[in-house]
Amino acid sequence: MPELFGFLDRYDAAGTLFYLDPPYYGCESDYGASLFSRSEFPKMAEQLQRLTGKFILSLNDCPEVREIFAAFTVRQVETSYSIASTETKKVHEVLISNYAGVQLHEQASML
Repeated sequence: MPELFGFLDRYDAAGTLFYLDPPYYGCESDYGASLFSRSEFPKMAEQLQRLTGKFILSLNDCPEVREIFAAFTVRQVETSYSIASTETKKVHEVLISNYAGVQLHEQASML
């Protein structure tokens, strides 16, 4: 894992809740070509499986994401995209967690 996710090991504890919002699958280079690669998603899933604490991970909803993170609770939410546009687009994302206690409304408003 890149040092970007080194904080997981440093701060992992039973009472810790991590919120992770990495680049979306298929958009890995949006934040820089060498910052995050598609091959990091399976590595992230492996690291998340070892956590003592809890996590919530938000990603775009696609079959590859669902397959990579199939070991966890995956909940679909609807959100709107409006980056660099005056029009909003409704899309589905997934909230992935290592606990079933995540309660969501059918529609969730996300940043």
